[in-house]
Amino acid sequence: MTPQQIRAQALANAKKLPMPENPEQVCADADVALRALVDVTNNETTLLRAGKLVEASELAAEKAELAQKYVGLARSIQANAAEIKKQAPHLLQKLQQGQTALATQMAENLRVLATAKSLTEEIVSSVANQLGQSSQTAAYGNTGRGTAGQAASVKGVSINTTL
Repeated sequence: MTPQQIRAQALANAKKLPMPENPEQVCADADVALRALVDVTNNETTLLRAGKLVEASELAAEKAELAQKYVGLARSIQANAAEIKKQAPHLLQKLQQGQTALATQMAENLRVLATAKSLTEEIVSSVANQLGQSSQTAAYGNTGRGTAGQAASVKGVSINTTL
């Protein structure tokens, strides 16, 4: 069993979370976190498209914090969905719309990240191939051999692509 499956099973077997005292406030807090997560993901995607990788990477901590907050609130809502649906069905519908927006934004974000990764690997591989080629001189000395000392000492580049 993989670590992800173990965590999923533990969450499924976890005791039901207590009903929030104010379901409307929990749903409102989840909606705020969800919208902030969509905005941060959108900003990250925009920066990645513009080639601003350093600026995009600076959003990672905020994105992780918002995701963690949202997941905690969503878990509480999910565990008490039947009760909340009775008391405030409009809030659940609003959250579902927000989740659709998040899913759309995350799909776009992942597509842009995959493109950036692919381009980066292509550029680095191209540079490595160029550096790895022998730089033999095209001129020959009076012995019929290339002149000594003009061959490049660079033999290649090692690239770790396990990220």
